[in-house]
Amino acid sequence: MRKKWLLSIISASLLATTAAGCSQAGKQETATAGKPEGGKAAFSISFRSGNISYAENHPNINEEKWVKKLEELTNTDLDIRLMSHKEFDQKMIQMFAIHDIPDVVQASSGLTNPQLAGSVQAGVFLPLNDLLEKHGKNLLKKIPKEAWEKETDAKGNIYAIPEWLSNPSRRATWIRTDLLEKTGLPEPKTVDDYLNVMRAFKKLGVENPYMGREDFVYADAFFGAYDVFGNFFMKQGDQIVPKFFNVENMQKAIQTYKTMVDEGLMNKEFETINPTKFKNDILAGKAGIWNMNANLLIQWDQQLRENVATGKMKLISSPTGPDGKGGLRLVGNVTRAYLINKSAKDPAGIIKFFDWMVSDEAEKFFTFGIKGENYTEENGKLNYKAPTNAKDVDEETYRQILLWLVQDTTYNKGTLSLTPEGQDLMKLYDTVLAKEGRDGIQFDPQLKGYLKNPDLAPTGDKLPPVILTHVLKMVYGKEPISDYPKVLEEWKQKGGNDVIKEATERFNKNDGVNLSRTKN
Repeated sequence: MRKKWLLSIISASLLATTAAGCSQAGKQETATAGKPEGGKAAFSISFRSGNISYAENHPNINEEKWVKKLEELTNTDLDIRLMSHKEFDQKMIQMFAIHDIPDVVQASSGLTNPQLAGSVQAGVFLPLNDLLEKHGKNLLKKIPKEAWEKETDAKGNIYAIPEWLSNPSRRATWIRTDLLEKTGLPEPKTVDDYLNVMRAFKKLGVENPYMGREDFVYADAFFGAYDVFGNFFMKQGDQIVPKFFNVENMQKAIQTYKTMVDEGLMNKEFETINPTKFKNDILAGKAGIWNMNANLLIQWDQQLRENVATGKMKLISSPTGPDGKGGLRLVGNVTRAYLINKSAKDPAGIIKFFDWMVSDEAEKFFTFGIKGENYTEENGKLNYKAPTNAKDVDEETYRQILLWLVQDTTYNKGTLSLTPEGQDLMKLYDTVLAKEGRDGIQFDPQLKGYLKNPDLAPTGDKLPPVILTHVLKMVYGKEPISDYPKVLEEWKQKGGNDVIKEATERFNKNDGVNLSRTKN
C-alpha cells in the first residue's frame, strides 16, 4: 500500500517537472524551485552537534554567521536547539519526558527507534503526505523511494523527511600510513595482521595503536571481522536469532579485544573515551588505527598535519575474519530524519525550508559557501578557496555536513572533485568500501519484544545492554570468556526467547523483513 502510494506521488512529481521543462517559463521555475516565498517562516528545530567543535564551542549558534546566511537564503527565522553529540540520546529522552518538543525534531532512521520514545505512535508528529505534495515536490523527486519508505508507517503516512545515503558502506578503517611505513610492514588484512601492526606501532611509541571508544562505538571493526554485530539477525537452525548468538565467533571477537587491552594495543581505559576525546586524540597524532566515516578523511588528514607535520591518513580494508570477509556495519539508507510537531504554527513554511535544501542554490551554498568570499566563478569555472588550517576545516565540515540537513551524505562530490585527493577518496568508495561491510536480517517496524524491554535491544551501534555489560567485563578479565553461553541464557530468560519467537514468526511471514544488503 505505502509503496504504491509513494510510487504514484513520486511519479506525479516527475511528470510535473517534465511538463514544466517544455517551456522557457517552466525552465525558469525549475531553476529556482524550492526557494521559500511569502512571509518569513519562524520555527524551532533540534539536532545533534555531530561532535563538530565549531558548533559545540560556539557561544550562540543562532547568531552564527552561516545560520544567519541560511535564514537569509530561506526566508526563515530559526531557533536552533543544538544537542551535544555525546548526550544526544539522553537529551532526546528528557525532551519527550518534559514535553518540551520543538517544531522540528531530528532523529535517527525509522519511526520506532528508541530516541523517539514512541512519540510517533502517540500522535506527537504530523503526517506529511499532503504537505509534501503541495510544498515539497523537489524533496519527493530527489530523495530515493527506499528512504521515504523508512519514514512511512503501515498506513502509508510519511512522518519524517529523510537525509539519505546512496552507498551503505559509509564507515571505514583508517590508518596512519606514515607510521606504517616506519614499521616496514604491509597493509594489514586479517585480524592477526592487524594485531602485528598494532604491536609494531606500540614499539614506535604510539599511545593508542588502536583507538578505542566507549561501548565499542566506532571501535567495532573486530566484531565486523567475526560478523557478530548486534543490530542484525541471522538464521540458526529453524530460528531467527541475533548475530551475537554465534558463540564461537563472538568469543573470538571478545578475545581479540581482550588481547588488545592486555598488551596495551588499545587504551585500557577505552570505556571512558567519549567522542570528543576520541577525535582529539586522533588529530593530536596519538592513534595508529581507528574507525570513522570515510567522508571525513580529507578534513581530518588536514587537521592532523597541523599537529604532526609528517602525519598522513589513509583508508584501508577492514580486518577480515575466518570467512575471509569483514568490514564495518553497513548503514541503512537513512542517516538522519526530521519530524514536524503537530503543534508547529507553520508546517508549510517548514516543508518549503527543507524543499530548498535539495535545490541547486542550496548545494552551492553548503558546498562552497558565499560567492566572492569563499569562491569565485570565471567563464563557467568555479574557483573554491579551500580551508588551509584546522579551525577553518572544522568550520567547513560544520557547513557542509551539520547545517545541510537533507542531502546524500555519502560524500560531498562538489569539493572532492576539485582536487586529486578528493578524486582518490571517491575512488576508494568504489574499490575498498564497495567490497566490504557486514549486514543481516532486520525488522521494520522494530520488534515488539525489543520495545517492551530496551535492555535486550541494540541501541545505535551498541550491543544490547544485557550483552554489552558482560562483554566489557570479559574484555577486562573480570569474567571468563568461556561463560559467554551463560550470557545468552540470561538474555533469553529476560525476554529474549520472546524476541526470537517474534523474529522467527515475522521472518516466516515476511512481515516487515529487511534482508541483507551485504556486498561481499
